[in-house]
Parts: sequence; C-alpha cells; structure tokens
Amino acid sequence: MKMSLKSEKLDQLGMTASIACAIHCAALPFLIGTLPLLGLSFLADSWVEITMICLSLAIGVYSLSVSYPKHKKKIPLIVLIAGFVLIGAGHYLAEDLEAVLIPLGGFTIAAAHLINWRYSRNCSHTN
Repeated sequence: MKMSLKSEKLDQLGMTASIACAIHCAALPFLIGTLPLLGLSFLADSWVEITMICLSLAIGVYSLSVSYPKHKKKIPLIVLIAGFVLIGAGHYLAEDLEAVLIPLGGFTIAAAHLINWRYSRNCSHTN
C-alpha cells in the first residue's frame, strides 16, 4: 500500500512537470518578447528547459521503475521513451518542427504517467 501511494504521487508529480514543460515550450515562442517586461526573461534560458527535461526524466524513470513490478505492463515505458524521443527530435533532428515536437513530447510523457497511474490503481484494487 505504501509503495502504491508513493507511485501515485510520483505519477501526479510527473504529469504536472511534463505538462508544465509542454506549456513552457509551446508558449515561449509567443511570449519571448514580453518576458523581459514581466521580469521573467530567465524562462527563455536554456538551463530552464534542460532542468525541466532532466526533472521529467528522473521522475519518469523512478516512478515507472517503482510501479512496474506491480503491474508488469511495458506500455507506460514505451510511451515515456516515445515522449523523450519527440523532445530529442525537436532539439536535434527537426529543429524547424521544434515548436510542435517538444510540447507533443511533454504531453506524451504526461500520458505515460497517466497510463502508469491507471495500471497501478487497477492492480491495487485486484490484490
């Protein structure tokens, strides 16, 4: 039960971090001119994006590794990897599609957490 609660909170944190990352990446091109006026120019720095990606990666890997032994489903891991592939492709392979691929990757990572959370909840009811 304690592991279930821990996994549930990690998935909630992962969904929140991934959605925040996706929103940040989607909105930044539109807001970049107004950020200095609002005192938020630091949001355009690359360290913010790298920090968000690393945080999402750490939470995702840990959350899925904690709950995998319980539900033994590989789909959340596959979706998580697909999300990071989209982010990587947006940064390094298709820079002209960066504004689409990176937010899509963030929402895909959030979907991985949602799927993992649902599998974990279903397992806790059957045990």
